[in-house]
Amino acid sequence: MAKKRFYTDIVDFQGVFGELAKVEATDSEKKELEDLAHEHLHQTILDAILSELTTRDKKIFLANLEYETDEKIWQHLNEKVENIEDKIKVSADKLGEELKSDVKQTKGVK
Repeated sequence: MAKKRFYTDIVDFQGVFGELAKVEATDSEKKELEDLAHEHLHQTILDAILSELTTRDKKIFLANLEYETDEKIWQHLNEKVENIEDKIKVSADKLGEELKSDVKQTKGVK
């Protein structure tokens, strides 16, 4: 199970994990693929957020990310970026579709 992140409640990545479950691989290899997918998702969401913030606000966001609660992160983001939840969802959905397509194109899918 991946670490709960501040965006976990608004992003649905189960379709990706469903496709990964179909890959012919060991449990260990599947776990590694899931971990990579989680990390890629995290980086994609951070990129989407950081691209919307000023330099000063990026520093505040990153400090909040490291030290504060989810509530503090969301408060800052909602004050600084209009429709931030939608932007996060769009980024995550786009990545999810790309990953599902990539997995389907591999030979090891049942």
